[in-house]
Amino acid sequence: MPTPKDSGHESAAGAQIKPATGKLGVMLVGMGAVATTLIAGVEAVRRGKAAPIGSLTQLGTIRLGKRTDNQTPLIKDFVPLADLQDVVFTGWEIFPENMYEAAKHAKVLDKELLEEMKEYLESIQPMPAVFDQHYVKRLNGTHVKKGRSKCDLAQQLRNDIQEFQSKVDRVVVLWTGSTEIFLEPTAVHQSLEAFEKGLLEDDPGIAPSQIYAYAALKEGVPFANGAPNLTVDLPCMQELAKITGAPICGKDFKTGQTFMKTVLAPALKTRMLGLRGWYSTNILGNRDGEVLDDPESFKTKEESKLGVLDFILQPKLHPELYGDIYHKVRINYYPPRGDNKEGWDNIDIFGWLGYPMEIKVDFLCRDSILAAPLALDLVLFLDLAKRTPELSHLGIQEWLSFYFKSPMVAEGLYPEHDLFIQSMKLKNTLRHIMGADLITHLGLEYYD
Repeated sequence: MPTPKDSGHESAAGAQIKPATGKLGVMLVGMGAVATTLIAGVEAVRRGKAAPIGSLTQLGTIRLGKRTDNQTPLIKDFVPLADLQDVVFTGWEIFPENMYEAAKHAKVLDKELLEEMKEYLESIQPMPAVFDQHYVKRLNGTHVKKGRSKCDLAQQLRNDIQEFQSKVDRVVVLWTGSTEIFLEPTAVHQSLEAFEKGLLEDDPGIAPSQIYAYAALKEGVPFANGAPNLTVDLPCMQELAKITGAPICGKDFKTGQTFMKTVLAPALKTRMLGLRGWYSTNILGNRDGEVLDDPESFKTKEESKLGVLDFILQPKLHPELYGDIYHKVRINYYPPRGDNKEGWDNIDIFGWLGYPMEIKVDFLCRDSILAAPLALDLVLFLDLAKRTPELSHLGIQEWLSFYFKSPMVAEGLYPEHDLFIQSMKLKNTLRHIMGADLITHLGLEYYD
């Protein structure tokens, strides 16, 4: 049984993981509300001004061995994660404002905190972004790269990554940008060869997010997709990730309403309670809400949000309980609300002898406040995966499903959406790579 990493003892499995020495560079694609909240928040934590609430890597614990062993170290003391003091931020944005100006526009964090961080935030100036308004109709980028082709734009991104790599020790790329229009895989996505040919020919199936993913993976850099875009959830990207040993995961941060669904739906199924309908609607006033006001971008988000119930409830196995569910999702752009999203759910259930009941949920949440700690965890865990021989060449990191609305899985598998199964998968993966016994919760050993 291994002990926490700071105790001086390490298993043979854990010893194979490269240490998190030096600087970890984080490159964010889209430096708006989520990105500025993440950057300012990490700096506030580093200065001792705030606690990293919502971050599993910073506050979460992991049980080792039997309950009677009383071994529950912090996750960051058990696996070799990068220290927050070693994290360096940069990224790309379609508007030229530095992170202080961008954070002021986002209106997520209070003025007092921003003023304390002003000098630091002003020092982070975004690089011009790869952008095409065809894929995000409600935005008009002014700080964008020009190129002869999508291949040329990909090379410009690779140059940006290479330059940043020269200043740090390791790099992770995270998409924190807007939701692109709905796309489905085409022939250009079926192989790396086809995709690279499509870059040269400006294939319309290749959206900007895919160009970022390609550039990162070609440089061997891990990539996480925080939006529902068709970005790394493609055969060509998975092929490239395995070749270069760059872990990938996605898609779409699981923050508000869907987070609640992945808590409540497993509870209904576990108790074998029936479900007739689930109506979900949101009001949101930030840039994300503005983008999702476009039907084509909303379609991408809708697909991400609607799939959750089918996979959790398994209607084919339980047709009498879940075979005829009416599931509706709506998102409404409402500027006065800003980043403070409100999600309403009306859930019509039935129980013993078919008697009807209802559940009402009104979640007044803060979108970027919920997303920022997820982004931090993903950056640190992807960096860990890159340094772990057993994980780095797998491509898809299914153990990070915990963070996503539409978790990526290997072909032929259905995704696990149950938050508690996802949590167990994540922690057991950490135990496994450190050589610790997996926790089954069987518990019979206490009664021998």
